[in-house]
Amino acid sequence: MDIYTLLREFADSWMLLFLFVFFVAVVIWAFRPGSTKVYSDTANIPFRHEDKPASGPGEAKEARS
Repeated sequence: MDIYTLLREFADSWMLLFLFVFFVAVVIWAFRPGSTKVYSDTANIPFRHEDKPASGPGEAKEARS
């Protein structure tokens, strides 16, 4: 049996199973009950400075002086 055939059989069976289990684990980890607060905080990042825009790096130095 040559190396290509051996790797092809491995990829068709065990690697497919491994990647499926990895995908299911990532989905379970992303939708776990404790992650709601983290993801909602991350989702609201663009709306943190609704009243006034965030100051840029140059403006922050001038404001401190």
